[in-house]
Amino acid sequence: MKAVVWQGTNKVSVETVPDAGLLLPSDAVVRVSATAICGSDLHLLDGHIPSMEKGDILGHEFMGEVVEVGHDVKKLKVGDRVVVPFNLACGVCDPCQRGHFSACDNSNPNHRMAEALYGGVSGGGLFGYSHMYGGYAGGQAQYVRVPFADVGPFKIESDLRDEQVLFLTDIFPTGYQAAEQCGILPGRDVVAVFGAGPVGQFAARSAQMLGAARVIVIDRVPERLKMAEAAGAQSINYEQADALVALREATGGRGPDHVIDAVGMEAHGHGPGALLDELQVRAKLSFDRITALRWAILSCAKGGTLSMPGVYGGLIDKLPLGAAFAKGLVFRMGQTHTHRYLGPLLARIEAGEIDPSFVITHRAGLSAAPELYKTFRDKQGGCIKVVLDPWS
Repeated sequence: MKAVVWQGTNKVSVETVPDAGLLLPSDAVVRVSATAICGSDLHLLDGHIPSMEKGDILGHEFMGEVVEVGHDVKKLKVGDRVVVPFNLACGVCDPCQRGHFSACDNSNPNHRMAEALYGGVSGGGLFGYSHMYGGYAGGQAQYVRVPFADVGPFKIESDLRDEQVLFLTDIFPTGYQAAEQCGILPGRDVVAVFGAGPVGQFAARSAQMLGAARVIVIDRVPERLKMAEAAGAQSINYEQADALVALREATGGRGPDHVIDAVGMEAHGHGPGALLDELQVRAKLSFDRITALRWAILSCAKGGTLSMPGVYGGLIDKLPLGAAFAKGLVFRMGQTHTHRYLGPLLARIEAGEIDPSFVITHRAGLSAAPELYKTFRDKQGGCIKVVLDPWS
């Protein structure tokens, strides 16, 4: 089968690899009909996530048709059309039973690698996202093995197009969880979203669906800001205005009630802090550039919530924790509990509240993936979201 594989920092290629197959009786095999490049994949491309190996199959946003099931699988059958959450969950451990699916105790066979990096803790496994997160082959391929097939894959039984449901696998639930974590008071609260990439776009729309009085989106890419504005958000281009000053002015001096950091570890920025971040990353003293996180803390109103769907990779410093403490901010963060949101968000799509395909700007066959990784990373040609057809 054809698949997108990691070949080293700043290099991916499309290769012929062995076909995906069943390994355990609880597995399924899915013929992928649509897959996408995620902003998190760029952290792999840029070499910021450890434990990648040459030849690893990338991709964690995918859907398709079930073509094979293990004999222990009860809820799926051959021919079912499914979306597959980007994170793996066993469904039976304590975190899963509590609905904390991304913190699954049993889905990461390489948990000791993550524990060594993160001080004795490990989340669940992830598709196509390093051996530290299980070494699972990803979904930028023609076929993919799906473990825990009775827990993760979610059947789509309506006639919605792939592009309307594909993002249930990651970025729509991720944006929605980020907004939900804010505890928005409908009709009253102002929500600021740092980062107008795909997750930021869904966070902004989710905040609106949850009743935010206003949503303000901060970025530097005009096409992304225009997309947010098209849905009714205000926008701030931080290269044309001081983001902190502009947010204070837009909120009567108190700052937004809640702030969402949809940027994460590769934030762009300016000023001494951003320069020092860059120097530390280049010297391999840090994984993270945290300008967006600093701005989020400094801009948020007293008693507000800082919600962090953006990915961070390791230890950070120069964090204005004193400001957060003085304001009494609440921090909410972590990988998305995707499984929790599949049904409710599908219902919103079916009701016509949102068509997630709005975010797609580029469509291509799998062979175009190496070039489109770079296009997406470098924000060329108005690229916001790439969807790939593995069969064209």
